Amino acid sequence: MDGTVLVADDDRTIRTVLTQALTRAGCKVHATSSLTTLMRWVGEGKGDVVISDVVMPDGNGLEMLPKIAEDRPGLPVIVISAQNTIMTAIKAAEAEAYDYLPKPFDLPELMKRTAKALSEKRNVATASKPAVQERPDELPLVGRTEVMQALYRLIARVMNTDLPLMITGESGTGKSLIARAIHDFSDRRVLPFVAITASDLVDLEGPAKLLSRVRGGTLLIDEIADLPDEVQARLVQMMDAAGDHSPRFMATSQTDLQSAMDEGQLRQDLYYRICGTALHVPALRERVEDIVLLAEHFLVRAENDGAPHRRLSEEARELLRIYGWPGNVRQLENIIRRLALTARGEEIVKAEVAAVLGPQPDVAPALGGSANEKLSESVARHLQRYFDLHGDMLPPAGLYQRILREVETPLIEIALTATGGNQAKCADLLGINRNTLRKKIVDLDIEVTRRRKLM
Repeated sequence: MDGTVLVADDDRTIRTVLTQALTRAGCKVHATSSLTTLMRWVGEGKGDVVISDVVMPDGNGLEMLPKIAEDRPGLPVIVISAQNTIMTAIKAAEAEAYDYLPKPFDLPELMKRTAKALSEKRNVATASKPAVQERPDELPLVGRTEVMQALYRLIARVMNTDLPLMITGESGTGKSLIARAIHDFSDRRVLPFVAITASDLVDLEGPAKLLSRVRGGTLLIDEIADLPDEVQARLVQMMDAAGDHSPRFMATSQTDLQSAMDEGQLRQDLYYRICGTALHVPALRERVEDIVLLAEHFLVRAENDGAPHRRLSEEARELLRIYGWPGNVRQLENIIRRLALTARGEEIVKAEVAAVLGPQPDVAPALGGSANEKLSESVARHLQRYFDLHGDMLPPAGLYQRILREVETPLIEIALTATGGNQAKCADLLGINRNTLRKKIVDLDIEVTRRRKLM
């Protein structure tokens, strides 16, 4: 790489790591913990790329982007943030950040994107934009897992396109919420958002009435595969006849649409019209690391709505993590709101959570799976879903090692548990050298607890 990079972050460790890595790659680096200093450097014409945190002691990095664009049109700004919500990704895209990465970020990936930013010549439109309306930062689309961050980035990319959008996922994952968020943060936000059901298309005048209601806004078809065939036919006709003021069409489905089409449940012509871009919303059990983050988010919202201040004990958190959540995020929100009102003390304890949750449910396999599914088939299905989340973009480089790590960590953890933490026995079970196992335990940060062996 060749160029000068301006780094702004109030974390000294991050500044040091980025400075060393970028310097080794051939860049000149100016690092600061102050947005004021960063803006002075930008105004002085320094830097070819900016890497900036969002929350800084003297301001908000996202709020500086319009000023940077005004002072230095075309200067790429890569936003890094520990605020791992869809709102951060959307606001970064809305403020025309060059790129956005959540913390903790993958250093090789950040280096790759910095190199790309240095090599590209960006054409920046100078036309003025309408003022952005104030919108609430209250969407329960929270998550720091990679699958959710990939979803956030894809949402930000497709937000202002006209492509039809197909949103799939289990009940309660937030499909309709995502559709509404995309509308509310898009260029169509001042136009109507209309959610329709089969009854809206029963009579022949239904399509014309709907197009009149939506007026070029967004039209959401809920559970599209459940529509009767004659209604699907009218929907196809409506999409074809929408004209110059066509709305943006979105649809949701709990069903695997390819299977629904193969079984004759979904018309082929409708399938190809609505699947311009596919977004899959993962089930809550597929992003366990986000469960406590979401629970705490809902506790704050409940408190803002008048409930007492509450916090979760560590045992209560663990119980939330291991629960199957058949109702996904919607179920979690309802449970947390109930606990916020009924808990006997400020700390919500395990027994209170257990009483509200009831017995562990038998959770159905994720979309498209089956109880007898082979491991290879399950892995293939999840990998395909991961690629689908990136739309027409490739996932970040280094996928092979990331996938191996995701499989290797639980394999070693379960093998250690089965052998009572005996590393010699575990190494023999896995068929690897004991020193290799020890190194992997350290590298993967696996906790080893000795207990009675299982024979």
